[in-house]
Parts: sequence; structure tokens; C-alpha cells
Amino acid sequence: MKVLKFGGTSVGSVESISKLVQIIEKEQANSGNPVVVLSAMSGVTNLLADMAEKAELGGTFSNELKELEERHFHVIKELLAVSKQNPVFTKLRILFNELEDLLQGVLILRELTPRTRDLILSYGERCSALMISKIFGQKLDDDLFVNAAELIKTDSTYGQARVNMELSEMLIRDHYSRNSGKIIFITGFIASNEEGRITTLGRGGSDYTAAIVGSALNAQEIEIWTDVNGMMTADPRMVKKAFSLPELSYTEAMELSFFGAKVIYPPTMIPAFLKKIPIVIRNTFEPEFLGSVIRHNCQSSNLAIKGISSINDISIINIEGSGMVGKAGFSGRLFSLLAREQINIILITQSSSEHSITFAIHPSDAARAQYLIEHEFELELLAKKIEAPVFEQGLSVLAIVGENMKQTPGISGKLFHSLGRNGINVRAIAQGSSEYNISVVISREDLNKGLNAVHDAFFVELNKTLHVFCLGTGNIGSTLFKQLLQHKDFLQKHNGIQIKVVGISNTRKMMFNENGITLENWENDLQEQGEMAELSTFVKRMKALNLPNCVFADNTASKNPIEFYQEIFSSNISIVTCNKIGNSGSLAQYKQFRDTARLHGVDFFYETNVGAGLPIVKTLKDLMISGDRIISIESILSGTISYIFNNYTGDVTFHDIVKQAQEKGYTEPDPRDDLRGTDFMRKMLILARDAGYELEAEDIDIESMLPQSCLDAKSVDDFYLALKAENDFFDAIKKQAEEDKKVLRYIGKLENGKVKISLQMVNDTHPFYALSGSDNIISFTTDRYRERPMVVKGPGAGAEVTAAGVFADIVHVGAQKF
Repeated sequence: MKVLKFGGTSVGSVESISKLVQIIEKEQANSGNPVVVLSAMSGVTNLLADMAEKAELGGTFSNELKELEERHFHVIKELLAVSKQNPVFTKLRILFNELEDLLQGVLILRELTPRTRDLILSYGERCSALMISKIFGQKLDDDLFVNAAELIKTDSTYGQARVNMELSEMLIRDHYSRNSGKIIFITGFIASNEEGRITTLGRGGSDYTAAIVGSALNAQEIEIWTDVNGMMTADPRMVKKAFSLPELSYTEAMELSFFGAKVIYPPTMIPAFLKKIPIVIRNTFEPEFLGSVIRHNCQSSNLAIKGISSINDISIINIEGSGMVGKAGFSGRLFSLLAREQINIILITQSSSEHSITFAIHPSDAARAQYLIEHEFELELLAKKIEAPVFEQGLSVLAIVGENMKQTPGISGKLFHSLGRNGINVRAIAQGSSEYNISVVISREDLNKGLNAVHDAFFVELNKTLHVFCLGTGNIGSTLFKQLLQHKDFLQKHNGIQIKVVGISNTRKMMFNENGITLENWENDLQEQGEMAELSTFVKRMKALNLPNCVFADNTASKNPIEFYQEIFSSNISIVTCNKIGNSGSLAQYKQFRDTARLHGVDFFYETNVGAGLPIVKTLKDLMISGDRIISIESILSGTISYIFNNYTGDVTFHDIVKQAQEKGYTEPDPRDDLRGTDFMRKMLILARDAGYELEAEDIDIESMLPQSCLDAKSVDDFYLALKAENDFFDAIKKQAEEDKKVLRYIGKLENGKVKISLQMVNDTHPFYALSGSDNIISFTTDRYRERPMVVKGPGAGAEVTAAGVFADIVHVGAQKF
């Protein structure tokens, strides 16, 4: 025999009740008659409470009462045969009339006692159970409606009554034996005291009713039918990647339930736990799903934790003072006081010095707790033996739960690393000696981010999610989106990382979607749905979304985003950039970015600052991390200049080859921006700084390759005229190189802490001699690579390779975070 309990959403509408009837019929056909425990229709208990409170304050409740009647009558009209409706309408009207009389009494007296409140709240379950028993019983005559107040006996603690288990079980067994062969429909949540007055079982009361009935009848199992697919690894409304757990132990379920899991409540499990009766959590709306089984002996699991739970809103109280140190009985006085006043303690932590105690309570209890503590410890406060209690609001508890935690090293480290990497400050920590639970108190505004970050950290079988905000939609930005789209499946399969672009902005439009922007059609969406772009607003919205594992990707060449880097780092958001301006600005700024990123535990990757997609920055850092010493660095780091001199051969003029480079898109709109060596200087400055040299831009010695007349030209057209006029100058340099069997190369060199960039002639023994196309090349001479320098060579410009470098840096952030 099974006990089936259906929650508020399962009895909340015509559709759900139809599914409920089908579930009971199937169970009856397969296993015989179950006992069915029913909650009130969804929202009805809150509606009853509102009516009672309005009546107490002298307000009207007629609209709510009418709504209550209409909801129940609508179900009867839809699901019960017309010939059988009138008797049910009559019984429901009797209940509604009783309810109205009660509310009128509250209105007249302006008094709502706990006893009266319990009686008013009981009408939700009484109406739903009566209604559903008649709907099911229209086909058969073996159903039986039972008011649980006749079977479950409690004390007179209204609102949270304590059950007399021995007497209740005896009454349940007796009633069941007298009605064998019938399906019994029992009201959840309600009971009665020795005088027969209605009491309620408190939060999760209907679940508790099911457990009491199941225990009394030694049921095969207790099924809790709700609107989710069992117990999940986290709240699916906050963690989209949460998944159902096939089974978990009573201890794990109790811990998860205590710390906020709404599917089932801790007292529910106690009767089942004592009898070792399995509890199965099922979904009324997906009955084919097997759900989660809570049982005594679980199979071993490879999961380090079973789930992450939370309490959304708590307050913490901190009491400290020298008068507490070594003072026997202080904690006893404090917590006995709170227990007497029915103030529930959610979490406790105490310093090893006994100088302070911190505990968490519900915010509704905070003011009363403060008054009680100040009154109880008035003398100690006056004598300055303890400080005035400090109350903090706007906090939440996040808890990880699992029996495997006690035998898995590094659990705490992984928890705090995932929180720390996302800038989530932990205000208090509690861990039981059983090691089934580690709880942390964090800011309420960080709860969503914390749950997702911790979930990604612990459930390794899931793809980890990076949330990326992209600035710039030019050649590099748009190419990056293509690459992300093309390699999405590969990235998830082989790297276990899912990259969601959640923000895009250019100088005109910006848009956000925290669930991920569809990259197949981002251009149209940005144009049609985007709002007016404003960089400070983009950064503000990025911070306000407060998503875990965020990356800001700067795909521009503008100085404007650099002003926000410091703020972004301070918000615990990593930065990936191909924008050289930030790293080649002042030395103080260069240092500040690194210090801030390090302080906040985030990443700053900029491989594309120097050689597009070539691994130059990483190679240099790896050499230095491994203890090698840089003797010198030689490089050609301008794809534009490389193309020009690689093709400046034969009869072609310098004017023509520069023009050709511009037509191919290798140069800036004004080629002088490339040819004067400013971009090359920035790259060499970044390398020198990464090599440990504290240089400013003015410390770089740049030898111009252009005559002054070319530099002074007022326009691009004038520049080309000047370039043509200086043909003899360039032709002479080219002829000299050819005569010496050398080639022209514009080379940057770092040696002895000094950087020089100059036009040189190199012979065939030099590693830069055989350069072709627009390739970049760099040579590292170090203690380990002294005789034969390490050379990195390849395309140093172009949207494809630069976007690929940005892509790789984003994935690298993922590797660091997870």
C-alpha cells in the first residue's frame, strides 16, 4: 500500500486535477487502493490568511471569499457530471458559509487568535479534499473523504502543533481497518487537540500528514506529488542547470530541506525515517519521470555533494566582548532565552577564543531578538563586558550537502574558491562535525551568482558556463562571434565549457540577454532590439546582472574602455582584450591593472596585444615563470610593415607597395599610423614590461623610416605625393641592401633594459631574413636558449587570427575559473 500526497499545484486547476485522477487510477490498477493526502488548492491558504488579517483590521473580504468559491465551483462544473454536482455544491456552500461566519466574528471582535486562525486556514484542505474525493468517486463508490482532525491528535500549540504519535497512529490504523477496500482521501495540514479543536501542523504540514499516515500503516512508500522532477541539485528557478537526483539519504534530504529546499520539509521525514519507509518525490505534470527516492540505504555515489540549498532572507546577530571568554553558561543563557521565545536559530558559529558568537535568524524575529538580548544581558552591557549586539540584514545562507563530503578532501577549498573567484564575500561559516553540510552566510544580492558558481564548480559532468560581455562588433568582434558559433559543440564536448555571450555593444547600439544572445542572428537583433549604446551604462548593466564567471572582452582599439578596466576588475570580472592602449599607457596604470586583478582573483589576458593569435605573451611569461632569464628579444611585430618590406623588391617603388598594402586592408586609413612605428612601439613596450622592465613610452627609441616631408603631409593624398617625391631616398636604401645581399627589416630589440626600433639590413644568417607575406616573428634569447634562440613566427595581423587569440584567451579564463 502506498500513501500519495498531492501538493497545492497538483490540485490547483482543472488540468492538474485531471492528471491527479489519472495518477490515482493508475496506482489503483497497479498496486491496489492508495491513501490520498491532499493540500489546499495553490494560493488558497495565503488567500485565507489574507482574509483573516483583513477582518482583524476591519477590512472587507467579500471579493476574496467570492474568488475562493468560484475557483472550487469552476472545478466541479468542469470535472463532475451534472447529475452529481448539486450535492457537492451544497456541501461546499455549507463550508463557505461557516468560513464567512468565522470571518465576520473576527471582524466584529477585531481579534484573530492563533486558535481562530488555524480554524480559518483549515477550510482550504477541507474544501479541496471533499471536492476531489467526489470527482474521483463519481465512477466508483469506494472513495471516502476524511477530515484528518478526526485521526491526527496534537497538543494545543496552534500554528505549529505537536503530534501525539501513539494516539494518532492508533486512530489511523483503526479507521483504515474499518474502511478496507476503499480509497481514503485525507485532508493534509490539519489536526485537532484533545478537546477536538482544529490545529495545524505548520509549514509543510500536508507532507507531514502523509508521513504520519504512512508510518501508522507501514506503507510500502510515500509519494509526494509536486510540480518539479524530484529533489534537484539546486533551485531550478535560480540555477538553470540544476538536475534531478535519482536518490539521496534521509540525512541529505533533511539537510537540504532545512536549508531551504522547498520540495519537502524536515519534519515530514521523521516518521518515515523511524520506520525506514522510502519517500518518493514525483512530478504531477510529468508522471512518467521516476523522480527522486529518499531512502535509508542509498547506493554509493560519485558525487562529492548531493545538492546546494539556500535560505533567501536571513539576519545575523553578532555578540562579542571580553566578558564572554571562559564564562560558563553564557551560551546557555543566550540560546535558552531564544528557545523560550520560539525564535528559531538557523545557524551558529563561535570564535575559538570565545570572544564572539554569531547566529542567524529569520528577519521577522530580529527586532524581538534584539530586545530580548539587550534585556537579558542588561548588566553585562552596562559593565561593558559585552558590546551591544550587532544586527545585519539583507543576507542569505548557501549550503552544500552530501554524505560523501566527509571522505572527499578539498571540498571546503573548492567552495570558497568558487565564491572568491566571483567576488562573493563570506560573512559567516558553519560546518557540523558530521561533515554532511557546510553553510556560508553571504549577501542576498549575491545568492543567485553564488548558487550558479558553486553548482558549476562541483558538478563536473556539466558544462561550465562563462558569461561574456563583448565590446566592439567590427572585424575582430564579428569574426569572434562566428568562431564561437562554429566551435560551440566542440568546446562543450572537449573542454566542458559553454560560452554565453550575454552582452554586446558597439558605438551605436547595445543589448543584453542573461540567457545568452543568439549568435546566428546577432546583427539583426542588435539593430532591431538594441538600445542606444553608452559605455558607462553597458558596464553598469554588466555589474548589475551579477552573473557568475564573467568575462569582459574588449575588441576595440579605443581608449574609452580603458577608463573602466579598474572598475571592472574591482567587480570581480575578468578582462580579455586585443586593445593595446591599456597595457601601453603609463607604467602606473599597467601595474594598477595587474594589482587589482590579482587582488580580486580575476584574470587579465591580452595575448593579442602583441602578435594577434601568436603565443608570444604566454611564451614570455612561461619562460620567466620557469626561472629562465631574458637576455634579449628581437622582433618584427607589425604585419603591415612586414608585408611592405617583404614585397619591396625588384622594380616596384616604395610608394606603390604602400599603396598596395592599403588596398589589401593591411594598413590604417592613414598609412603613417603604421609606418611611424607607434603601434610597434606599444607592442615592444608591453613585452619589455612583461619581461620585468619598468619603462614608459618615451623610453622607447624609435627610428623613423619616413623622411620628414612624409610625416608633415597634411592629408593622406599629400602623404602619397610626398612618398613619390622621396622615391630616390627609398630606392637608395633598397639598392644598398641588394648590393650587400641583405634584406630590409624594421626590427624592435630589447636588450639590457633598453628598447630600440629601427630599419635594419639583415643577411641570410639572421632568423628574420626569410620572412614572407605579413608574418610577424619574434626571437627570444635566454639563458636556456642562448646558442639557438627560441623563434615564434606566423601571421601577426588579420581578423581571423586576432579573433582566434581572443577566443583562446576566453577559454583560458574558463580553465582558470574551473
